[in-house]
Amino acid sequence: MEFNRINAYRIMWLFVFFDLPTNTKGERKAASQFRKKLLKDGFTMMQYSVYIRHCASRESMEVHVKRVRSSVPSAGQVSMMSITDKQYGNIINFWGHKTKAMPPPKAQLEMF
Repeated sequence: MEFNRINAYRIMWLFVFFDLPTNTKGERKAASQFRKKLLKDGFTMMQYSVYIRHCASRESMEVHVKRVRSSVPSAGQVSMMSITDKQYGNIINFWGHKTKAMPPPKAQLEMF
């Protein structure tokens, strides 16, 4: 009997980093549409050009990688990185001079 236990090493976080041109009206529109697609797919803005998403498993993460890949604009640079929930727990955030905990991501409903 196989037992798949959800733990901090199976749960993944997907980071999307991007630097998109915004010189022309068309480029601004493409960058805005890309950000809106990330939000619609459940990503949360960590910084202006850094978005994160919680994924329950590596398989779930791969689905979101494909979605991001399909919406990448023709110009600019987009990078993705995945880390485990255990690694994510080691992030230290600074806002101003004091260390603060990052606000919790929005709750997501997953259907099996």
